[in-house]
Amino acid sequence: MMRQMRTHGFHLNVVGRSRMWFIITGSVMLISIVLLGVRGINAGLDFRGGTEFTAQAKTSSINVQSVRNALGKAGLSDATVQVIGKNGVLVETKHEPPSEQTKAVNAIANVAGIRPTDVSVTDVGPKWGAQITAKAVRALIIFLLVLVVFLSVRLEPKMAGAAFIAVVHDLLVTAGIYALTGIEVTPATVIALLTILGYSLYDTVVIFDRVKERTAQLSAAGRTTYSAASNDALNQVLVRSINTSATALLPVGSLLFVGSYLLGAQTLRELALALFIGILAGTYSSIFVATPIVAVWKEREPRWSQLRQRIAARGQDTMAVPAQPVAPSAPLTAPATVPSGAVTATTPAQPQAQQSGGGQQQRKGGPPPRRKKKKRRKR
Repeated sequence: MMRQMRTHGFHLNVVGRSRMWFIITGSVMLISIVLLGVRGINAGLDFRGGTEFTAQAKTSSINVQSVRNALGKAGLSDATVQVIGKNGVLVETKHEPPSEQTKAVNAIANVAGIRPTDVSVTDVGPKWGAQITAKAVRALIIFLLVLVVFLSVRLEPKMAGAAFIAVVHDLLVTAGIYALTGIEVTPATVIALLTILGYSLYDTVVIFDRVKERTAQLSAAGRTTYSAASNDALNQVLVRSINTSATALLPVGSLLFVGSYLLGAQTLRELALALFIGILAGTYSSIFVATPIVAVWKEREPRWSQLRQRIAARGQDTMAVPAQPVAPSAPLTAPATVPSGAVTATTPAQPQAQQSGGGQQQRKGGPPPRRKKKKRRKR
């Protein structure tokens, strides 16, 4: 199939099946909204505020239950405990005063078999977390506004609206998966989200630029509708979009599966998971969401609606697959028919010389046949 796509022998009817893509996309977005409402987002320490303790244990027998029991004896039974990598320990609690932090440090050090000074403590106040959350939301809103204005000027307002819907789809899908898995949302996650939004927009703008170039060639007397032309333009850049996404997913997948799960790097997991989900969602939305929405909206304009009606009146398929180029062949000439009673001019037939013994006709324009001379016998 990839070979056919590279040689333009494969034609995917994306715009023609726009209703199916809209149903799938709407269902996924609705499920994400339900997950966000039911489970919510597991905000990280930087957003909600609190105290974080990290340590590297010397013993390999450390586990979540042993750390939780030690913290319970110290009066911190509501702490969240995670074992990272082989011997790493991550403990998160609400914002605690210095005296309670000292108890938690001593408890973790006793279980991990290390000195209290080897336990790292990060304390974030609730006001700081609220400020970080407000700044993240403000940055996202400004980004979306700049996006709509730029695409409206660079392309057209309908394409800007379709790109905005695609971006909202990417955000909802990523947030829904985070709500489903319960993974913390940290500043690294927000950075990854802004990165994937830029990546998704790049892919969408490439497709829209080709659609605009292709539809600018349509005329009122043509045989191609806006939907068919936009679908053709999408197929022309489809291979490029898939190859770009696959190339980007390889290093991100390495960061996610090797760096975070095998090596236990918590920061890499927070960054790579959002990138991996966002690239997949962005590739889908730029192909199966943005372009069909633009085609549906543009078909409602009088110019393209009248063109579709004229083509339908002529009995032509408005979403026909473009024919593949065929090598030119020699034109076939049909014998001319002469009406009865007409006088036609004829040319006199030229005499054809025949050989004396062969009975073969003389070739046109060739030399006359030679006669063999009979030899006389001497007496």
